[in-house]
Amino acid sequence: MKRLKFEDLPSATEEIIEKIDLLQKEISSLKKNLQPKEPVELMTRKEAANFLRISLTTLHHWTKRRIIKGYGLGNRVYYKKSEIINKILRTN
Repeated sequence: MKRLKFEDLPSATEEIIEKIDLLQKEISSLKKNLQPKEPVELMTRKEAANFLRISLTTLHHWTKRRIIKGYGLGNRVYYKKSEIINKILRTN
């Protein structure tokens, strides 16, 4: 670490303030990039089956065959609506 003289304190303080300002700008730009563009909408098994107009049994088979990905939270399974829509659009 460099030793400062009393006369150098104002310029050193100014330099520190500039660096802090740069860090604040970088942090705010990182925050903007980390925020999700749109919230993820999760559907229950029943909601997903109704959305797809299929039975719960068919949904179970599709999940097991990895046609549609299910996400386990606790003892329940949820489906991302955006993934289901993308899957439908890709198959048509």
